[in-house]
Amino acid sequence: MNAKLFTQAIIKVISGILLVGALLFLPAGSFSYWNAWLQLGILFIPMIVAGFVMMKKSPELLQKRLNAKEEQPEQKTVIVLSGLMFLASFIIAGLNFRFKWIVLPDWIVYAATALFLLGYILYAEVLRENAYLSRTVEVQENQKVIDTGLYGIVRHPMYMSTFVLFLSMPLVLGSVISFVIMLLYIPIIAKRIRNEEQVLEEGLVGYSDYKKRVKYKVIPFVW
Repeated sequence: MNAKLFTQAIIKVISGILLVGALLFLPAGSFSYWNAWLQLGILFIPMIVAGFVMMKKSPELLQKRLNAKEEQPEQKTVIVLSGLMFLASFIIAGLNFRFKWIVLPDWIVYAATALFLLGYILYAEVLRENAYLSRTVEVQENQKVIDTGLYGIVRHPMYMSTFVLFLSMPLVLGSVISFVIMLLYIPIIAKRIRNEEQVLEEGLVGYSDYKKRVKYKVIPFVW
């Protein structure tokens, strides 16, 4: 096991837990915000398991995802907008718990939890199918078009999985208002996809033909 990679991954996870925890529990004003504990569990436990699997089977992919730095100016804007969206959504969810603005029934929270875990399963399958997967918009050396599995259904199955993850997250946290905020992910990711497909068409051989074969970008028969 690569000790440096392991340390880097652990630091990222611990930092993420502390940040998300602070954004949820501080506005909630209490550690009794059970939805936040549930969200932390279903978010970070699978992430830790996936990290260990990647460290064993594909350390290069894990290293690439940990050290990713976006170079496209347009994508830097997308990252900033996404960060603000998450910030607002988490803080509002905590405040919703504190002031009981809109209280969702437990069955909605549990259904959203199941959807979130489904999103993680889709995410893991995309990682398995595409060894070129990157957190940044780029064309890698010797990269080839992947058109099998989920990539034979939609052109961007990674965004399909994040769509499920991000839109179920505020419902796990019990906040309808946060869900409305998270709907901003749709125009944000649409902006990212437009730029990404332009980069891929210009630099990846066969991508234009792939676009003709696979019509849908994110959601089959819808988008």
